[in-house]
Amino acid sequence: MPAPTTRFHHRAIPIVLAAVVIDVIGFGIVMPVLPALVTQLGHMELDAATRVAGWMLAVFAVAQFFAGPVLGHLGDRFGRRPVLIAAMLGFSLDYLLMAGAPTLTWLFVGRAIAGITGATFGPAGAVIADVTPPHKRAAVFGLMGAAFGVGFIIGPALGGLVASFGTRAPFVVAAALAALNALAMAWLLPETLDPSHRRPFRLRDAHVIGAFRPLFHAGNATPLLLAWFLWQLGGVVYPSTWAFWASIRFGWDATAIGWSLAWVGFLTVIVQLALTRRVVERIGERRTAIAGLACAGTCLLAYAVTAHGWQVYAFFLVGALGALVYPAMNGMLSGMVDASRQGALQGGIGSMNSVAAVLGPLIASQSLAWGASRGFDGTAFIVAAILLLAAMAIITRLVPHRSVAGDLSGGDA
Repeated sequence: MPAPTTRFHHRAIPIVLAAVVIDVIGFGIVMPVLPALVTQLGHMELDAATRVAGWMLAVFAVAQFFAGPVLGHLGDRFGRRPVLIAAMLGFSLDYLLMAGAPTLTWLFVGRAIAGITGATFGPAGAVIADVTPPHKRAAVFGLMGAAFGVGFIIGPALGGLVASFGTRAPFVVAAALAALNALAMAWLLPETLDPSHRRPFRLRDAHVIGAFRPLFHAGNATPLLLAWFLWQLGGVVYPSTWAFWASIRFGWDATAIGWSLAWVGFLTVIVQLALTRRVVERIGERRTAIAGLACAGTCLLAYAVTAHGWQVYAFFLVGALGALVYPAMNGMLSGMVDASRQGALQGGIGSMNSVAAVLGPLIASQSLAWGASRGFDGTAFIVAAILLLAAMAIITRLVPHRSVAGDLSGGDA
């Protein structure tokens, strides 16, 4: 293992975090232009475009559902480095394809390819698990969440600015960033999986059930996995409806949408960097997840009834605490498997997220379109809030104070 850096205990961590930042920039940079692009290519009104965008995100998630565990198992067989580099190169080529998409059909094809090549969060999470002791994983996963937030600051804001050059310009910029990401990893990223921990690749195991098989035999895992799924299902409301909801309710253009999403990313970074480690150490992973879900659900309910654009920025001061959920729950789950299966675990988590990402956009976009056609466009946020609060109730009632993860990694006392 290479010598630690002055700030991180392994030099692979900052490289992976930077890769996550660039990956999320590539995703976030195109969000502000989606309403205009879909209405332009589909020759339709905004409420109809909302439904189409929901199906587009569902196609992305279906592709990622199948690709996630495959990439995770390939990482367990060949190492994390080649999988991450190959996926990011494919991501870059796909963004170029979408930049030139002449019809909605081609845009759908591009989103499907993006789902396959963009299932990189599993291998990235496995790198962190490879080099981080179990009792420190929640805090380091918090840094990964912060990296996601940094990307979400830069991406939408940059997308709103680049959109002045046309609705296709953000895709070109995203392609360039993904290519630079792949080159940087090829040059700087060390391999983190020890050869002694590698295992054969078997296609029959490279699916969500195979990836989660060790967890289903753990007594406390099922409620936690169910809570994770509901949380992901509700959280998809942001990427699937935010741009369209803001356009309908406030009349925002791409620039205004981009800045609002940048605000979301900024506060997410603040929470991840300044609060995650302190909160987890003080109250444990379980209570941290409960508190984060409560704040996120409350914020969503507030969005449903907000009347002024400035209130969006104020409400997210509370909603940003939902960023505590990811590191807390991921830290609990990662403590349930051994070193040889961290890639499979992260791939399985990615696939569970993808199942939610298949259903979530359909639920959210159809709810938004249905409500907007009847004069109330806050329906999607009410549905999402119910899902998050249900996840909070499951953890509160069904996950013990000392979960399996807590036993292994020093969770709740």
